[in-house]
Amino acid sequence: MEGECISIDVETRYLSDQSDQDEARYVFAYTITIHNNGRMPVRLLTRHWRITDASGRIQEVSGDGVVGRQPIIRPGAFHRYSSFSVLETPVGTMEGNYGMVDNEGDAFTAPIAVFRLAVPGIVN
Repeated sequence: MEGECISIDVETRYLSDQSDQDEARYVFAYTITIHNNGRMPVRLLTRHWRITDASGRIQEVSGDGVVGRQPIIRPGAFHRYSSFSVLETPVGTMEGNYGMVDNEGDAFTAPIAVFRLAVPGIVN
């Protein structure tokens, strides 16, 4: 199975009540929906994120599963989860990939396209 059988949608939200501009702490929630457009079940095993803030600082985050789970996503189904990221600037980006395996044991990578984290009203 190839990564193109997987599509990923992202929604982001600025959490002003958990952020503190004076402390350079900007908290963003994101909700990811992973769709299996293929013909066999897949299991999400790992995640890798590259988080970049407006100052060019990069954080690399890798680990098993998502929010403590390694979900199986059946054909035509989706898995949705929410998490958060903390930046030192009011604007940044995230991108990455999921390490997955299909029902036949073949491993593949599903890319997560770059998406923007930004305090509402920030233009750049």
